[in-house]
Amino acid sequence: MMAPPTKLTPDDPRVERKTIEVRGKTYAYILGKPEGTDTPKDTVVLIHGFPDTSFGWRYQIPFFQSLGYQVIAPNMLGYEGTSCPEDLESFSLKSMSDDVAAICASLLGPETQIILGGHDWGGFLVWRLALWHPNLIRGVFSICTPYAPPTPRPIDLRALVESGRLPHWGYQLQLASGEVEEKLTTPEDIRRFLACVWLATGPNGEHGFSVEKGVLFDELPKMGESPVLSPEEMDEYVRAFTAGGLRGPLNWYRTKSIVFEEEKPLADKGPCKVAVPSLFVQATHDAALPASMSAGMEKHFEDLTTKSVVTTHWAMVMAPDEVNAILKDWIESKLYGEAKPSL
Repeated sequence: MMAPPTKLTPDDPRVERKTIEVRGKTYAYILGKPEGTDTPKDTVVLIHGFPDTSFGWRYQIPFFQSLGYQVIAPNMLGYEGTSCPEDLESFSLKSMSDDVAAICASLLGPETQIILGGHDWGGFLVWRLALWHPNLIRGVFSICTPYAPPTPRPIDLRALVESGRLPHWGYQLQLASGEVEEKLTTPEDIRRFLACVWLATGPNGEHGFSVEKGVLFDELPKMGESPVLSPEEMDEYVRAFTAGGLRGPLNWYRTKSIVFEEEKPLADKGPCKVAVPSLFVQATHDAALPASMSAGMEKHFEDLTTKSVVTTHWAMVMAPDEVNAILKDWIESKLYGEAKPSL
């Protein structure tokens, strides 16, 4: 059995960093060509979440390349190298679904199909892409993020948090408020914020972030090194978020009313089922997206496979071998009808 390929480094020569113009916006993206061939088996498009970038897929991109796939991983709207429009409407899931579809049409042709994957906010987006652009997608997977159907009534997140129904989404109220980008402006501020989100603690176990409250500003100066990111990787994230700023990434948390209005036609049709083959990978120790949130989601799918990995929200980098094996098995069995392979 061959050893898995090593993860990407910030300046890895195995991939290209490119930009593309679609729908009046610029998107930066990583392009990974298949290893050992000029003809890719298929194209995998990977959508990151917050606070992350396309570099968050550093374990998956070379793995897919080694299997003969082409990989496209954009820096999403508002992130470094990609446009950051002033209007919130551009940040809606429908608008960004249309952006991703336009990227695929421009790079791959109008009749192409892709394998689509997402994590965190990227997971929310890929489920919506499967509703808005089903013909684009051969199969879709989400790591950590369960599916939530379009709703016929607006959701009052504050009421849900304060009533105790969604206490673990209190952080979203803070991230949407504007307080975070107002207070975290220097590279050192951003470094401490990223460290705590990527599981750093203080000398006595202090945490700088909680899913109930968000960023705990008084605790940030105590944060040590992230146990998840190498110093080189942390430097890359600090560079990206210093260059791009936090306003754009946090705009994703400010579009709930816009998304509701745009999705009313879907909700009014009745139950919305994802028609394409789908995979959900649950992280068993994800505080923001606990397993309880995925209960019953199978009723919204024609063909759903559910797997789990024993790790936190950062499953792709904390359990990369398990995640990659799940992705490989699902793609080869569900999308190509091959027997389950042995790694």
